[in-house]
Amino acid sequence: MNVLLDTHAFLWWVIDDAQLSTTAKAIIAEPANIIYLSVVSAWEIIIKERTGKLSLPESPETYILSRLTANRFVIPI
Repeated sequence: MNVLLDTHAFLWWVIDDAQLSTTAKAIIAEPANIIYLSVVSAWEIIIKERTGKLSLPESPETYILSRLTANRFVIPI
C-alpha cells in the first residue's frame, strides 16, 4: 500500500506520540507499505523549527532524512 503522511502523522510517528492511532502506527510500520512524506511537510517542519514552534535535536533536514528508512521517501509537489 502507498501511504502519504501529513506533517503531524510523520512527527507523531517519529516520536511515538499517542495521538497517532495504533492502526496508523501499524500501517506505517508494515514493511510492505511504501511511506511518502510530501516536500510540503518537510518545508513545514523547517519553517516551524526556524520560527521556534518546533524543537528538534538536529537540523530539520538531517532530522527528516535520518528518519526516512527503507520504503520511506520525500516526494515533490
